[in-house]
Amino acid sequence: MEPSNWTSLHPSTFILVGIPGLEEAHIWISIPFCSIYILSLLGNGLLLAVIKTEPTLHEPMYLFLAMLAFADLVISTTTVPKALRIFWFRDHTIHIDACLVQIFLIHSLTTMESGFMLAMAFDRYVAICNPLRHSAILTNRAIAQIGLGIVMRGAVLLGPHPFLLKWLPYCRTKVISHTYCEFMVLVKLACVDATIMSAYSLAVAFFAGGFDFVLIVLSYILILRAVFSLPSKEARRKSLSTCSSHVCIMFMFYAPAIFSYLSHRFGHLSPHLHILIANIYVLFPPMMNPIIYGVRTPGIRQRALHFLSLKPA
Repeated sequence: MEPSNWTSLHPSTFILVGIPGLEEAHIWISIPFCSIYILSLLGNGLLLAVIKTEPTLHEPMYLFLAMLAFADLVISTTTVPKALRIFWFRDHTIHIDACLVQIFLIHSLTTMESGFMLAMAFDRYVAICNPLRHSAILTNRAIAQIGLGIVMRGAVLLGPHPFLLKWLPYCRTKVISHTYCEFMVLVKLACVDATIMSAYSLAVAFFAGGFDFVLIVLSYILILRAVFSLPSKEARRKSLSTCSSHVCIMFMFYAPAIFSYLSHRFGHLSPHLHILIANIYVLFPPMMNPIIYGVRTPGIRQRALHFLSLKPA
């Protein structure tokens, strides 16, 4: 292939449009984007500090929550600052390597988050259905191995994505109608048949997120069966309250993720609506996770207030 053809088919940069159709409102859209991002940084940073410094929170549920909070910080930092540069400074250009790194981090970390939620569901299952063996099953060594396994799974499954996209020829356009780079968006810009790549991406999403979701639902079916077999109404209430925060976080994570994924492949939403939903997927869970756990968990709430000097030690 001639050098000129290689350059034209393998561009060094792409153009991120932002939210097509709403360009005039970008400055106003940036206000909630920036506010949510700041809250995400503060909330997850505080949550990590509280869990690290409070020995009573060095339990499996909160250690997995700390892993989730760290992933939230990386995901929001991977996407929101570039979106704000588009909104504020009209900086639409992104180098292909930065674009591919963004794709890898977004997809691998969301896969890891799904795994952390499955680990949290497993912790609740053991704590409620087999409480006498909880500390023996979920030792610190086991927690570290589970966390490492989840990270490795996300890295290995999504690692091929950037390399596959790097060598695709892009002869249609360099313009990406989005606020961040996304795997399927680049696949659609390619001028070759990428059916196999699309199928691979779909298989990875099903194997990781879909498999995790099925196991989480199964674990909560077993949890509910165990809870409603308890003789005391107060015991049932306490058992359910320990799961409610996790259920709220799972709903916020999976609902927009599933809707965005299916609409992107099979739906016919207007571009700006799809992009707004895709941004909700990376904006709201990182902001809401520490708020939900902070409000519903007395240990986290009290320690957080102490951190903020709003309550004496």
